[in-house]
Formats: sequence, structure tokens, C-alpha cells
Amino acid sequence: MQIIDVNEKDQILTTNIWLNLEWNDYNLHWNDSDYGGLNNIRISPNKLWRPDILMYNSADEGFDGAFPTNIVVRNNGSCLYVPPGIFKSTCKIDITWFPFDDQMCSMKFGSWTYDGNQVDLTMKDDAGGDLTSFISNGEWELLGMPGLREVKYYTCCPEPYVSITYTIQIRRRTLYYFFNLIVPCVLISSMALLGFTLPPDSGEKLTLGTYFNCIMFMVASSVVLTVVVLNYHHRTANMHAMPPWVKTLFLQWLPWILQMSRPGKKITRETIKMDHKMKSLKDIKERSSKSLLANVLDMDDDIRTSTSYLRMDSATEMTSSCALAQKDLQGILRELRFITGRMKKAEEDAEIVGDWKFAAMVVDRICLIVFTSFTIIATVCVLLSAPHIIVQ
Repeated sequence: MQIIDVNEKDQILTTNIWLNLEWNDYNLHWNDSDYGGLNNIRISPNKLWRPDILMYNSADEGFDGAFPTNIVVRNNGSCLYVPPGIFKSTCKIDITWFPFDDQMCSMKFGSWTYDGNQVDLTMKDDAGGDLTSFISNGEWELLGMPGLREVKYYTCCPEPYVSITYTIQIRRRTLYYFFNLIVPCVLISSMALLGFTLPPDSGEKLTLGTYFNCIMFMVASSVVLTVVVLNYHHRTANMHAMPPWVKTLFLQWLPWILQMSRPGKKITRETIKMDHKMKSLKDIKERSSKSLLANVLDMDDDIRTSTSYLRMDSATEMTSSCALAQKDLQGILRELRFITGRMKKAEEDAEIVGDWKFAAMVVDRICLIVFTSFTIIATVCVLLSAPHIIVQ
């Protein structure tokens, strides 16, 4: 047996259990001496009668979670059927005393179509389930698995109906919750409670509360800024465009103030001024420049202008072969413009992604400096404002 999961929200217990069903079939008797000493055989459950034992409180999608294994049949007519399975059973979970809670989850088995006069269920051991091969769970401790045989009579039918209910008694292991939930809550509560032990005129009541509020504010602010840093880090060129003020502030001036640098690029006051000059020159160059092939062929980048030029010129000066060669070169120019445009777009996207990641590093560095300074200053101010720190 193994406890796989206890779902408190859906109130479902998932266990790995081997059922042990044994019955006697008088039609399966034979003399082993007539068959060379063969005293047992294995038969598929689809070719042999077996009791339709199911778990009444099953929460599985297929209802029956047992795997149909072979049935071991002996020459005296005894049949042994041990199907393993992953069973999902409903369990009413009470978390009133969480994490110091005990849970009682039942698994009720019985025949689905036979009454007690046809199939009589009994337990092999009155103590309950066999726990010799139990696999321990990291969160739950198994206390026991007692069984109970019940016989019920319904108003509709005079026949008795027999069922066996196993109660899985488990207890939550509290070590994890003690150190990760209870101890932090006790420490935080003790900070507030210790303030009431101070004299009203000492002034530390307000100081301790102020320090506690400052720490809480710092923790909340750090979470918010961490979200901002992650947002900046995972931005892409297709979704976000970096505003000019963000580029100027987080990629130039703040890294220069914080003495940060990018790989292969040192950020100084001179490089910042040079970047501004290069940006203005780049804008002028982009408005007046032509592609390399257009300059070589003395053509315009605009295909339509070149086409009109070809029509006018070919009628007077150029031969048909020259016109054909010029048309081929024009197609090559179009393909090169497309390829260079895609390469330039990929380089620009990679540069934008790198800029966002570097901006996230700058924000992260600012948060480190600000919160470290805030913690040191707040702690020093609280300690210095106290009339005495160490009492001898």
C-alpha cells in the first residue's frame, strides 16, 4: 500500500493498493496426478467467473481503478485474484486543526450485482488491511487501516447486502509546516507582542512598530519591483518598443552613475555624448543613402523609378541585350534588398532584446542599492533612537 496524494480541495484520496480476493469454485477441481502433478494454472479473468467487487465511493473517471491480472487456480478449486490498482476514493477532509490534523478516509468494497446470499464477503484478518509492505509518505503518517464488515437490509429487497469498509487513518507530518509556516508567524507576532512589554513612556512602542512597518513595506515593495524587473527581462521587440527616455535613462545615464558596463562596451560620459551625435548622423545618412548595388549600377533604390528610366533609355540608347541584363540586375537588387532587410531586422530585434535585459539589470542593481541602504538606515535609526541598547 502507498499513499500517493491527499487532495484537500477536491477531497480525494489517491492510493496504490493491491486487492486480495480468494474464493472457491467447485467447477475447477481436478486430480493433479492425472495431469503430471500440475496443481495450479493461470487463467485470464475474462475467461473465468470472478466476483464483481468494486469500491462504492470511487472518484476515478473509469470508476474501477484495478488492473485485471491473471487468476491463479489450484486443483482444489481455490481461486486467487490479486489485482493492483491506483484507487481514487472520496474522503471528507477536515482541516480545522491544520497542520495538526488527523484524517479518516474510508474505502468501501462490495459486490455490485450479487447479494449476501450469493456472494458472502469476509475479511482475512479482523485487524484490517495488510500493512507489511506499506511505503511511507513524506507528508502523511499512516496510523492504521482497520476493517469493518457490514450487513445491510434495504426496504426494497429482503436479501442481505454485505460490504467491507477499510478506514485509512492518517496523520499529517508537521515538521515542514512548523519551520516554514508556524515559526515565521510566531516570530512576526512576537515583534508586535514585545512592544506591549515596554513601558508606555519609553518611546520604543512607536519605534518598534515603525521599524516593523518599514520592514513590511520594504518586503512588499521588493515583490512589486521584482515583477517589474522580470517584465523588462522578458520583453521582446515584437511586443514592446523601448521609449527614448527609457533608453536614455536606463541604458546610458544610470549605468554610468552605477559604474555598470555592457560586454564589449564601456559606458562613460564621452560615449554617451558620442552616441547622441552618431544617432543624429545616422538619421541624416538613412534619409540620403542608397544601397551598394544601386550606387554601382548608378540606379535609384526605387524599382518603379528605375523601371521608368529603363523604358525611356532602352528605346534610344540601350540594346535589347543590355536591357535584359539591366532587368536581371534589377531583380538581383530586389533580392539583396529583401535579404539585407531581414538580416537588419533580426539584428535590430536582438539589439532591442539585449537593451531590455540590460535595463532589467540596471533596475535590479538600483533596487539592491536602495533596499540595502534603506535596511541599514532604518536599523541604525531605530537603534540610535533607543535610549539604551545593551543593559548591564
